[in-house]
Formats: sequence, C-alpha cells, structure tokens
Amino acid sequence: MKFVTRDVPPRAAWALEQAGVHPLLAQLYAARGVTGPDEIDDALGRLLDPAQLKGAQDAARLLADAIARNARICIVADYDCDGATACAVAVRGLRLLGARQVDYLVPRRVEDGYGLTPAIADRVAQRGLDGGGWLITVDNGIASVAGVARAQALGLRVLVTDHHLPGPELPRADAIVNPNQPGCGFASKALAGVGVMFYTLLALRAEQRARGAFADGRGPPLDALLPLVALGTVADVVPLDANNRRLVAQGLRRIRLGRAPPGVLTLLAVAGRKPERASAFDLGFALGPRLNAAGRLADMTLGIELLLTDDLARASDLARQLDAINRERRGIESEMRAQADAIVERWLGRDMPSPDAASADEDAGIPSALCVFDPEFHEGVVGLVATRLKDRWHRPAFVFAPSHASGGAAEGGGELRGSGRSIPGFHLRDALDAISKRCPDVLLRFGGHAMAAGCTIRADGLAAFQTAFAQVARAWLDPAALTQRLETDGPLPAAYRRVDVADALQQAVWGQGFALGPRLNA
Repeated sequence: MKFVTRDVPPRAAWALEQAGVHPLLAQLYAARGVTGPDEIDDALGRLLDPAQLKGAQDAARLLADAIARNARICIVADYDCDGATACAVAVRGLRLLGARQVDYLVPRRVEDGYGLTPAIADRVAQRGLDGGGWLITVDNGIASVAGVARAQALGLRVLVTDHHLPGPELPRADAIVNPNQPGCGFASKALAGVGVMFYTLLALRAEQRARGAFADGRGPPLDALLPLVALGTVADVVPLDANNRRLVAQGLRRIRLGRAPPGVLTLLAVAGRKPERASAFDLGFALGPRLNAAGRLADMTLGIELLLTDDLARASDLARQLDAINRERRGIESEMRAQADAIVERWLGRDMPSPDAASADEDAGIPSALCVFDPEFHEGVVGLVATRLKDRWHRPAFVFAPSHASGGAAEGGGELRGSGRSIPGFHLRDALDAISKRCPDVLLRFGGHAMAAGCTIRADGLAAFQTAFAQVARAWLDPAALTQRLETDGPLPAAYRRVDVADALQQAVWGQGFALGPRLNA
C-alpha cells in the first residue's frame, strides 16, 4: 500500500478562507477540487436548471397532459435504495402535482430480475393501465429495449427516467430523461436515479406553472422530497459533485429539523441515530443498508411502503421489520464473505487452479481480477461480497450465484447472476462490453457503471467468463493501478482538536468522491 497526502492548491484555499470558510474546511475543500465559495454554496437556487437535462421538458409536457386527463400512472422501480427512494419521490411528487391515480410496481430480485422486462410490462398492463395509461421507470429502463416495446404494444405510454449508462440501442420510449444519454449537456452526470426523478418533477411543476395550473401561480413546494433524494443519492454511492452535494445538504438540513417522512425518522430510530445529528454517513451506513436488505432478501415493496406512509405507528412497525431483515442479511453476508475469501486464499496458495493463474501479479501474487462462485451463494448479497473482495485485494471483483428464476445452476444448466465492483482505472461496464464481444454466447445481459455493474451468464460459461474477465483486466490495468493507495489529509493540527471543529466537520457533506479523511484506492 502506498500512502499519499492530498495536494492543497494554495490559491483555492486562500479564496475559500477569504470568503469566510473555516481554515480547516478551506484546506479540505481545496484538496478535493473546490476552487471557489460558489461550489460549496448549497442554496436551492444553486441547483442546476432542469431545462438543461435532456428529455426533462418533453417528459414534463407529456406528464402535464396525463395529469390533466386524469390518466393512470404506474411507477416501475428498482429494488435497491436508490430505486426505492426514486419510487417514493415519484409517487409523492406526482400526487402533490395533481395526479390522482398513481400506483407502483417493484420487481423482485430473485424472481423477476432487473428492470422493465416484457413480463413486468404485462403485469403493469394487467393493473388496468393498457389503452392509455402511463408507465414510468425510475432508476432503470435505459437498457429495457424489449420491455419498453412490449409496454407500448400493450397500449401503454412509457417514460424512462434513469441514470445508468445506455447500451448501443436506446429504448423507443415516449420520452427519456437520463443525464448519461447521448446528446445530454447536463453538467452533472452523477445524478442518482432519485435525483433524475426529482429533476423530472421540477420540470413538470415548471410546465404546469406555465399553463396556469396553480391558483397561487407557484404550485406545491417539492422540498419535502429532499430527505428522500439525499438518502438515495448517498446510498447509491454516486460521486458527490457540487450539484449532488447541494441535494444531500438540503435533505440533511430538513432531516435535522425533523421535517422528513416518518419512514426516514423511524429508520434513524431503529439504527440508534438522532435526527438532529444526522449525517451523510448515517444515510449511507445506517439507513441505506436497512432499506437495501428488503430488496436483497425479501421484497422492496416493504421499503417503499415505509417511505410512502405518513402514519408514524405503521412506519415504526415497517422500520422494525427492515431492521430484522438487515440482521439476517448480515449473517448471510458474513458466511459468503468467509467462503469467498477462502476461495481466493486457495488460489493464492495454489491449492487449486486460479482462473487467472497466468496473469498473476509477480510482486503480490494476486490475479489481476477476481471472479468467484459458489452454488450456495445468495444472489441478493453478491454485490456486497464483491465490494469486500475488491476492498481487501484491490482488484476488480465479480461474485456469482445461481439465478433461481432460471432454475439455478444444477448440472451446468440455468443461469448465474453476478455483481461486480471495480477499482479506479478499470471501467467495469466497458469491461463487460468487451467480454460480450469475446464471449457472445456466455454473457446474456449486463449493465451498470464504471465502478459497479451486474450481469447474467450461462451457468456452463463461468470458466469462459473468468478467463475473459482476467484477460481484459490484465490488458487494461498497469502496476500503478494495481497498487492500493491510501489518500490522507495529513495529521490534524492540535489547534483544531476541538468540539466546535468536529461539529463543523460533522455538519458538512462528505461521501463518494468527496471523502473526509483517509480514502482507499484513490
């Protein structure tokens, strides 16, 4: 491991201090690329203009028409925390803006798989939406070419809101809102799925204002949704650029004042956290895992209902259920982590062949990429185990489990579902794209980001995937990228070891791409 002290551009630090920023915070901000006080101004007025987000105005016009006609709307969500908060923001926000028939459907991870599939489109239509209803995806849909086509064949109108990277073909939806779609000039490509939906609502309200839909000329405030936006943004570990930091800061401000949906407050309570001292750390490591546990082991409907209810007693009951599921998840994850580590240890001890034995790093003896599978693994937890492997060994890592929706992996048949996590310098989704060209008959479906991605493969193609994954990693990663680094800000001066300084640090927004203190693998 190599220790690296972050550089502090003196001009940026000086400019921040001159603007009244605490000297320590000025140093920390400057070291993270902040060049002026406007970048840490978290006022709502500083948020990027929704009109800059490609597709948002088209979506706003279509939704305004739908609401005026009292059309039925169904939200199709993802089963992680980002998807759950995006769904709750969509349902709450559309109702605030006048929609009277809003429903939602969230696929089950094990039975349904990810995203808007043709089967999910069928289920939406069966709810009475065929023949003019609207289907809105949140945190998914950009790769759902077949699912969108099926929905439209059933008479549904489709709006895709997503933030994932698109594939070679875009779905032919009525409108697409995604900062990462071709031709979108929106300055923040790091919006989470919940952020995309929030921006869509901002555009919708602006459209309704222009049509004179509100008696007061302004329309309902949408800031009540910001605690949910903050939670989904932090839990999805998207980079906290200036725009995302504003969204998170505004959400935390309302949580600390007790102005958050009951579900957020009761989740804090079961986690033993106080709302008035809530931080981004609490969102990412206390609330996020409890919501995610529902999608991993049970049904994310439980989590979405928690975020939608305004009944404190019901919220408390649902939060306790999620807490119990999360404890079960921790037990399963612990066992899987131990098994995955044992597999890698055996490779390194050469007790069994490594899938990448020929590409092992000569100095560390560690393969350039890790890919493990066990028939007893739970597919809802593979992403967490991949994260642990990546963190421990500083290698891109994929973990596979049998896909029970396809009949598992018995006798070499069926499918395997995998989740991967990466290190800087290795774009995981691009790697999967390269693997799909090398092994077109093995990789069935894939999607994701640079640092996290998922895929489904044929069970009898695991060895071929392992080999291809190792080959791509060996070709793309140099020794510098394979060296784990620990970034720090150096020792804390004695003069700053005070409670007021600690409080100032705790009140600020920190997270992915804007870490406080040591950060691995920078």
